[in-house]
Amino acid sequence: MSERLADPDSALAALTREVPGRGGAFRFSLRRLRRSRLLHWPIFSFGVLGLFALAGIFGKLAAPHDPNEVDLRVALKPPAFNGGSWTYPLGTDELGRDILSRLLAGAQASFVVAMSVVVLAGLIGLGVALLAGIRGGRTDAVLTRVTDGSIAFPFLLLAVIMVATFRASLTLVVVVLVLAGWPQYARILRAEILKIRTQDYVTMSRVMAGGNRWIMTRHIIPNILSTLLVLATLQVGLAIIAEGSLSFLGIGVPPPTASWGSMLAEGRGYLTTAWWLPAFPAVCLCVTVLAANLAGDWLRTRSDPTMRR
Repeated sequence: MSERLADPDSALAALTREVPGRGGAFRFSLRRLRRSRLLHWPIFSFGVLGLFALAGIFGKLAAPHDPNEVDLRVALKPPAFNGGSWTYPLGTDELGRDILSRLLAGAQASFVVAMSVVVLAGLIGLGVALLAGIRGGRTDAVLTRVTDGSIAFPFLLLAVIMVATFRASLTLVVVVLVLAGWPQYARILRAEILKIRTQDYVTMSRVMAGGNRWIMTRHIIPNILSTLLVLATLQVGLAIIAEGSLSFLGIGVPPPTASWGSMLAEGRGYLTTAWWLPAFPAVCLCVTVLAANLAGDWLRTRSDPTMRR
């Protein structure tokens, strides 16, 4: 240490290595990224979610076959790595439909459901939370009771009632999940708004004749965006697993539209004879939901300064 301090050239070299300039900032960040254990989770989770989004947007275009094409001559073909043909890389089901094409089509259905539920439930929950948190009083009490009642109502019973009343469709699945998902946003965001409303800067803004609209746009919404983002990320995984569960029970996405849940239901009878039928949709469901949960957990950790360590 004394030799390094005594030599100005070596001290300057050490300083430039530890504090990179503009040219080495990117390499310096990549070295920190590789050394960080915490960042391994977002790399995996956001990478999987990116692939899921690509499959949801361009799934049918990338599918090698028509996901609903029936060909009994090639029924129950094993995957290519298990003695099958590369014409059907992941094998075929009991009706000769290509598993890979149906997985991509199922990703598209799950992506549409997840994004629709996140956007619609988030907007409804945010609106209810803002109305209850800013107005307060009787409005807050009524909306809180409605939110608690919606949370207490069984989700599966709601889905059965909706399917019995209307025809099963992808739109109905979105409506059911939105009705079941908005109370979670409303309850958590309302608690955040009530906490923000008592801060000194909000009180000073109100003293300076700041109206509810000014306080909402300038103070409340910017401070709850991180919480809303975390909730939305976690809601992606919940929506995917809920859609898969409804389709598995036969009250979700109707056939012949491919869905990971319906593929699981169709393949459970072939678990010992054609393992690839239930295995591949189960892996897709588990990995995607795990990635969404890890991404939400990482965002929650990064948005809370007390949890960053």
